[in-house]
Amino acid sequence: MDLLLQFAKKVWSVRRLLVLFVTPLVLLPLLFTLPSREGKCLYIILIMAMYWCTEALPLAVTAMLPIFLFPFFGILPSSKVCPQYFLDTNFLFLSGLVMASAIEEWNLHRRIALKVLMIVGVKPAWLILGIMLTTAFLSMWLSNTATTAMMLPIASAILKSLFGDLETLKEKCKRTETNTHIVPMKLHSLPTEAQFLNLEERVDFQEMPDTQSSLEIRQEAEYQKNVWKGFLIAIPYSASIGGTATLTGTSPNLILVGQLSSFFPKCDMINFGSWFIFAFPLMVIFLFLGWIWISFLYGGLSPSVCFKKKNVRMEAEERARAVIKEDYEKLGPVKFAEGAIGVFFVLFALLLFTRDPKFFPGWAKLFKSGFVTDAVTGITIITILFFFPSQKPSIKWWFDMKAPNFATKPLLSWKKAQETVPWNIIILLGGGFAMAKGCEESGLSLWIGSRLQPLESVPPGVAVLLITLVIASFTEFASNTATIIIFLPVLAELAVRLKVNPLYLMIPGTVGCSYAFMLPVSTPPNSIAFASGHLTVKDMVRTGIVMNIIGVLLLSLAMNTWAQFIFDLSTFPTWAITTTPNVSALELNVSNSARVTFNVSG
Repeated sequence: MDLLLQFAKKVWSVRRLLVLFVTPLVLLPLLFTLPSREGKCLYIILIMAMYWCTEALPLAVTAMLPIFLFPFFGILPSSKVCPQYFLDTNFLFLSGLVMASAIEEWNLHRRIALKVLMIVGVKPAWLILGIMLTTAFLSMWLSNTATTAMMLPIASAILKSLFGDLETLKEKCKRTETNTHIVPMKLHSLPTEAQFLNLEERVDFQEMPDTQSSLEIRQEAEYQKNVWKGFLIAIPYSASIGGTATLTGTSPNLILVGQLSSFFPKCDMINFGSWFIFAFPLMVIFLFLGWIWISFLYGGLSPSVCFKKKNVRMEAEERARAVIKEDYEKLGPVKFAEGAIGVFFVLFALLLFTRDPKFFPGWAKLFKSGFVTDAVTGITIITILFFFPSQKPSIKWWFDMKAPNFATKPLLSWKKAQETVPWNIIILLGGGFAMAKGCEESGLSLWIGSRLQPLESVPPGVAVLLITLVIASFTEFASNTATIIIFLPVLAELAVRLKVNPLYLMIPGTVGCSYAFMLPVSTPPNSIAFASGHLTVKDMVRTGIVMNIIGVLLLSLAMNTWAQFIFDLSTFPTWAITTTPNVSALELNVSNSARVTFNVSG
């Protein structure tokens, strides 16, 4: 076994080397078949896409390739490439990561999770709902991966109190299955339905209780194993769904904002508030339908689970309730630091939401237009965390000359932030923005748009459905961040070609790349749940394919209903006409033969 493992590692290393060196050679013809700058930019982007999809290099390292490749190939000077790695959007994301770090430092997220589970109860169906709601809420503010990693141990502890150890359940299923197969070979065979009805052959009937008991044990063990799987699979799915509800919840949302500012600088339709109004209802509906599907598939919604009370299950539920209560009591009373973090967390969310929500004047109107952004708000709040005391200040400290210079340590130290903030994600975001800038400056986005003419006859509603399907399928095999970086420039140009609001195509593309439910490799949360060893690929595929379909249909519904009013999607906006991506002369078809050129360079 060890030899096979070593061999597999060597094969994987060779495969990575092949991708690293063969990909640039295979794509070389692009440099000679396309116009100079467009071909060079496409060459670099395809290399990056291949590296991202295969992870031949770490994702963040691949994201840094434009820093030297764009200047070497004459696409962009480094003075224009490097600033893309620290845009306003990057600092908004950084503020969300630092806030999440502070919440985790003082276990506020664990207290919230256990409190919700105490409220919803411990019946499997309601417990799955509680787990999904808690995971989704935390994932709105923490990273999807961190949320999944935190919730899985909590769920496992509750399930062990309900059903016992999962390995024991598996053994029980195997043992009782074996016993069931042996019974028919005894002298007295199992009674038939007619024998039951007529109460004939009393000898066989007298042996039925033992056999029936064995069957009941197996069925109960199978049911418990299925419910356990339902819990494990619900956590990563709800983390992915919850991350779509806020701009800072997942990186693709911020990439959308950053690329919009690059392609359409005058577009100000998307900010924390407007995105939340659009995405939160979508998240709630998706969570509810996802809960019904998972509970139905894994036995959580059967009448015997929701309403019928058996003594064994009642006792198990009491044990689970006791475990949750015990874990909550271990946290002790709410500490001053937890309360302070809670207040700053609420303030963080409220200020971001009310800055410029579009449907009423936000507090940003008090300042000069364009000066105060979501990043300003986020960085202001997290800065306070680095000096606000973690213990209630004491008046005596001011008069004690022997006391240390600082009364208590702050809510968050810079060392802790360095250790917990995933800085590689910020570099990855920057790589996406640099790629978008290269597409814009080189003319590649316009070249791609000219190849999309066959799609101009596709109705916009159908285009939204197709885009979401394609991206949701693609992101099953590639990082969602890499997926959206690759597709957004194409969607921006396609929207201009179709004469529809670019947001009408770019938003479903962005949200759709978070709907990766079918494979363990689709997202880190899926991988974490699968690594528990209790889920199979078959479990994820049969559950995830329906989740994907539900997500695609709901997203299409949202884009054609409430999103129309929030983002004014029914018209082709002026900001898209006057600042079309990398267009110095945008050609619009007026008739079959006539063409009119609009100069928009200034």
